[in-house]
Amino acid sequence: MLFRRSLRTSAAVVALLLPFATACGGDARAESPTVTLNVGATGWKTEEAVLKYAHLDDTPYRVKWSLFQGGDQQLQAVRAGALDLASSSEIPPVFAAADGDPNFKVVAVQKGATLNQEVVVPRGSKVTDIAGLKGKRVGYVQNTTAHYFLYELLKQAGLKWSDIDAKPLLPNDGLAALNGGGIDAFASYGTSIITAHQQGATTVGSGKDILSGNFLWSARDSVLKSPEQKAAAADLIARITKAYAYVRDGHLDGFAQVTADATHQPLAQAKKDLTDAQAQRPTQARTVGDDAVASQQKVADAFTELGALKQHLDVKSFWTTQLNADLEKAL
Repeated sequence: MLFRRSLRTSAAVVALLLPFATACGGDARAESPTVTLNVGATGWKTEEAVLKYAHLDDTPYRVKWSLFQGGDQQLQAVRAGALDLASSSEIPPVFAAADGDPNFKVVAVQKGATLNQEVVVPRGSKVTDIAGLKGKRVGYVQNTTAHYFLYELLKQAGLKWSDIDAKPLLPNDGLAALNGGGIDAFASYGTSIITAHQQGATTVGSGKDILSGNFLWSARDSVLKSPEQKAAAADLIARITKAYAYVRDGHLDGFAQVTADATHQPLAQAKKDLTDAQAQRPTQARTVGDDAVASQQKVADAFTELGALKQHLDVKSFWTTQLNADLEKAL
């Protein structure tokens, strides 16, 4: 297939990985790869699905995907040694590194849309804006984008965090509480917001223009010490960028169907969300640069101001350019 040939990994990556994917000189594709990456996903396994859809899932290394409700849980898994590579917003690495002894580094930035990052209220609510949340029970996904944009939206409305009854909840628990009357509003993201709207929720605030659109790839330190895993990580991140380029290049309808099936939403809505997201900010990886570090520092400072972080955190301490060269080649 011409497209698959045009998106081959770099010669350097293949040279590094093939010896570990072959047995006794046999065909790398015919034998089980011996290099494995344990990779996290949030909401649903979007990255795994887009690689398969774009015919880029035939990696010369094994990828084991694990599903989590948020990037914060992915970083906890990295800290526990259960994940090699985590994808998240800017926020979870801040809290994962707050003890001053992280076992990971941020190795790449994936630009992405900031749609479906909202504060919603249930059907029939009389609350119409963020100011109306004063004194209300507001659920939020702690240590994630939802935590950050809720705080910033409250400030914009002239409210303090203490003006609401803030309740940290996981996405699924928050949805249940919203529908069951346990909370008056919910700040969340992704599939939980899509589901909330399907159940009649309405939006009273959005993080669309508050969030940077920087989504971070964090690798466990052991990955950076292994040339094979390091090369595999760069290759996988680059493949995801190429897969989304394939989707944008006349294949939106097909991936919208994949998305609709996975998220149980109407095809028309899935297509609109996908089209809007790629129009707002096309999904693509970038190497680590000073601008991305500065963006996360701003977020960390906001959490210090909020009191969620007990002291100033210098985020540069857990960023690295060690993957830049490999990623540039793979892209």
